[in-house]
Amino acid sequence: MLPTENRLRRREDFATAVRRGRRAGRPSLVVHLRSGKTDPHAPGESAPPTRAGFVVSKAVGGAVVRNQVKRRLRHLVRERLTELPPGSLVVVRALPGAGDADHAQLARDLDAALQRLLGGGTR
Repeated sequence: MLPTENRLRRREDFATAVRRGRRAGRPSLVVHLRSGKTDPHAPGESAPPTRAGFVVSKAVGGAVVRNQVKRRLRHLVRERLTELPPGSLVVVRALPGAGDADHAQLARDLDAALQRLLGGGTR
């Protein structure tokens, strides 16, 4: 489960991440990342937490498959929250192939997309 402070819930936050963020696509998912705007030298300012949200449409599969994909993606993103800049907004959109992908394939696609978005090049 993703901690409460790391969940993206508001429609405006999803829209901000998708419209104003950077995007990286892989065969089973697309990751949108809007980097946080924090000033490390501002007194008394604590960095806001990184928040993540997920979009899994009916094109992925039935309700059971969609929920399984969401659970896998939440687990994978939770493990990678520390790698993302504080205050970032992340939206992971599952593509139709995500329903057939296993956990390892989703992990590889997520890692490759995040690597590209964070400036590490392509793998």
